[in-house]
Amino acid sequence: MKKILCLALVLYGFQLNAQRYLTKSGEISFFSDAPLEKIEAHNKQVNCAIDLKTGDVIFKVLIRSFRFERALMQEHFNENYLLSDKFPIATFKGKIIDLDNIKNLNESPAEILVEGVLKIKGIEKTISTKSLFHKNDKSIIAKAEFEIQLKDFKIKIPGAVFNKISENILIKVNLNLKPLQPKIN
Repeated sequence: MKKILCLALVLYGFQLNAQRYLTKSGEISFFSDAPLEKIEAHNKQVNCAIDLKTGDVIFKVLIRSFRFERALMQEHFNENYLLSDKFPIATFKGKIIDLDNIKNLNESPAEILVEGVLKIKGIEKTISTKSLFHKNDKSIIAKAEFEIQLKDFKIKIPGAVFNKISENILIKVNLNLKPLQPKIN
């Protein structure tokens, strides 16, 4: 009887973990398309976890991991705009709203609504975005695009570069999430 109970608990643990997916190498890019200059940065060290059972989604992004074409842009981004020494991490904590759709994923992309709180520079803003999710073998592939306004996060554009930076920033997210592997002792 004890063996059956232990086996049932182990299988239950596998079932719970099979509904949790994560990545430590997700990608986030942002684009500022202003009349005088286009600014683009990429970050390939994004942590994300998704729980298909509850719909919970959490992101953690190290600000200093964004890479720019020019080193001076990267320096200004970290020191003048995002203040990455004081606010080293941006986060998103939210929920998958279309929980039934996420539980029935297959190889065809499904549009899924995700809502939550984006925190940049210690300032929280509720956002909502439609994302594309699909399964690929054992992975979940997720892609999203949304815009934020710099003023919502008190990111000020100095007058000298006002025409070089757009007030709206397009953010693109690409994730390849793997199932969380259970720990067996």
